[in-house]
Amino acid sequence: MARPRRCVVDVDTALRASAYSGKKKPKSGGGKDDEKKSRKLEPFDPVAAHLKERADAWSMWLVIIYGLGIGVLMRYVLMPTLTGPETILWLIPLLLIATVPPLHKVVVPEELSALFDKMNWFRASFLFIFTWLAISFILVNPPYADIAPPTFAGGLDVEVTDGVVDAKWRGGVYTLGLDRGSVDVVLGFAVRDNVDAEGAEIEVSLWQYGALVRELASGTAAGQTDAIADFDTVESWFRGNAVAPHALDIGMAYDLGTLTPGEYEVRVHLSEEGDPWTSNDWDQVYTIVIAQVATA
Repeated sequence: MARPRRCVVDVDTALRASAYSGKKKPKSGGGKDDEKKSRKLEPFDPVAAHLKERADAWSMWLVIIYGLGIGVLMRYVLMPTLTGPETILWLIPLLLIATVPPLHKVVVPEELSALFDKMNWFRASFLFIFTWLAISFILVNPPYADIAPPTFAGGLDVEVTDGVVDAKWRGGVYTLGLDRGSVDVVLGFAVRDNVDAEGAEIEVSLWQYGALVRELASGTAAGQTDAIADFDTVESWFRGNAVAPHALDIGMAYDLGTLTPGEYEVRVHLSEEGDPWTSNDWDQVYTIVIAQVATA
């Protein structure tokens, strides 16, 4: 049986390794003095730390109260004087960022305000904007307000029917490809609102080449009883349930009769009584393009 070989290191290799490991680190600047200084910790001053914490606490609560106050004033003082969204609603809070440093110097005790630097003003400005945004989002949505108008839940759709070989919906344009010269069209849509969809006022009309073809809907959404009943009887839509995906959406269906190839417009106006604005309005114009693309 062969004996294991021992690792032998010659004298020259050992001396070289010893010389390499024993080399001194290069000196930089003051040498040992610099190394000793780098290991020293700055002395902790509890009085200065306490003052800094107090200053930060003052700044935080001052900015939060300031942002909340501006949000409340904008909601209950300025917004009722307007008729809708205006640039001034976001411009005023942004301009008020410039008042954050002077406000600190006036309200915060001098011994604390003297500790603030540029980073404090940067953090305080962002905290002010985020506080104002947060309280604004709360105060302009139900149950405190309603500034969102009613809308159509998912655009338009058409009942599946013979004669339509291709149906596409894109960007407010509904394109129907026919295999014949005319087709019977049943149009569907649904009203949606964040508070009261049934009470929304609705006006829908069909136009062609700038001329009124017929009025489809007029009155409250809940008052369109026949159209709501017709919507429930439709077995299949080309887009599935895309026009009324939620249970609270009020679906309506209207028989447009026999339409020939051409371009039609569906003009929509929805409105409701808002808060704080007197009226929330929504207008939209959809296009229906009918073209014969094949023969039966």
